[in-house]
Amino acid sequence: MRQPPTCARLQDGARLHLSHGPIDLILRAYGTPAAVRAAEQAAVCRFATILEELCAELPLLRSPAHPNGPHPQGATARRMSDAVRPFAAHSFITPMAAVAGAVADEILAAMTEAAHLEKAYVNNGGDIALHLAAGSAFTLGIVESINSPHIVATATISAESRIRGIATSGWGGRSFSLGIADAVTILARHAAAADAAATLIANAVDLPHPSIRRRPATDLQPDSDLGARAVTTFVGHLEPPAIAEALGRGRRKAEEFEAEGHIIGAALFLKGHGLSTGDLALAAPSLPHRARQAQKRIPLHA
Repeated sequence: MRQPPTCARLQDGARLHLSHGPIDLILRAYGTPAAVRAAEQAAVCRFATILEELCAELPLLRSPAHPNGPHPQGATARRMSDAVRPFAAHSFITPMAAVAGAVADEILAAMTEAAHLEKAYVNNGGDIALHLAAGSAFTLGIVESINSPHIVATATISAESRIRGIATSGWGGRSFSLGIADAVTILARHAAAADAAATLIANAVDLPHPSIRRRPATDLQPDSDLGARAVTTFVGHLEPPAIAEALGRGRRKAEEFEAEGHIIGAALFLKGHGLSTGDLALAAPSLPHRARQAQKRIPLHA
C-alpha cells in the first residue's frame, strides 16, 4: 500500500519538503507572511492529489507521444503531454520525459493562484519551476555532473527574462538516459518544457565507444517507458576527440531546439569538458575544461 503524502519544514524554517512515492519536492515562497502561508497551504493541498491523478493515466503517459495523439485528462498529465508534443514528430519521447517539470509547474501554479508572491520556486529533484514578480531574481547554480553536484557556474535569472523553468538531465540521474552526458542543464519558459528538452539533448550527447556500457531499460525497470531501448549504465575513459564529438552532437540538438523556440539556453558537460548555448553562451561561448577549477558567473538577458 502506498504511503500518504508527507510535509515537513526544513531546518532553515523557510522551505517545505513535500514527498509522496517517487515525487520529492523542495519549495519556497517569498512575500508577506500571510501570502507565504496561503501559498504553502495551496501547495500542500494540490500535492495531495497529484500522484493518484498521474497513476490513473499511467498507460497513456508511458506510451510514445504523437503530434496528434490523445490528450490526457489530468492537469499535470496535460502539462506533460503538451511539453513533449512539439518533439514527437522527430524523436521518440513519452510524456514521462516531462513528469518532474510538469509536477513542479503544477504546484507553482497552485501557489501563485492562491497568493500574490514576490517570487517562488518548486524544485523537483533538480527540475525547477520559477515565479518572479517585477524586480525580483534568482541565482541558478549549474553543475557539471549529476553524480557529483559541484557548482561550476552561476546564472542570474531576472523577472524580465523569459526563463521560468530549469531542468538537468544526464546518464547518472534518477531517470534513464540514452546518452552519456554527465549533465545537461536547460533553461526554458516553463519547467515541463525544460525537462523534455533536457532529456532529448542529454540523449544526443552520445557516440559508440567501447568504454560505454548499456543495458535494455526493461532489464533495469520492467515497466520503463523506454522499453528495450539501451540505456547508459557506465561511461569509462573517453579520448578528447570522442568527448568533443559527443558534446558537438548535443550542441547541435540544443541549437536546433533554440531555433525552434523550445528552449532559451543550454549547458552541456562530459568528462570535465563543457559548452553552452543560447542565453547561457552570452558570457562564455565555451565553458572551460575542468570548469570546477574556477566558477564562472553568467549574466542572462531578457
